[in-house]
Amino acid sequence: MAVPKTSVLVLDCAEPRELAEFYAVLLNAEVHVGREPDIVEVVGHTGVHLEIRRDHGYAPPSWPRPDDSQQAHLRILVAREDIDEAEREAVGLGARPMDTKNNGGVRDTRVYSDPAGHPFTLATPA
Repeated sequence: MAVPKTSVLVLDCAEPRELAEFYAVLLNAEVHVGREPDIVEVVGHTGVHLEIRRDHGYAPPSWPRPDDSQQAHLRILVAREDIDEAEREAVGLGARPMDTKNNGGVRDTRVYSDPAGHPFTLATPA
């Protein structure tokens, strides 16, 4: 019998509380500060569980450059009719657009970096 497990994506950054607040607002979730001062959790409705960890030597990923390629990114699913509003929310919270080659027409995936430089996408479900 398999042991029950769960997984959590951990993002490193210099200021975990600030990055946790960004994702909590973006994902309509809550920030949980525990006993470990360098780790902050973001927990919300089904499927939202991130840990943000302080890395004193943090340097942001350099995606899409192949020499320092990204290790992971968040894919945040949004209903097609809500993607423009989700984009306004993300940018208003401090996200920076990374993929600006095709800004015209309907786009199913939009790429950003969070305030600490981690890439993430807003995407419509397949």
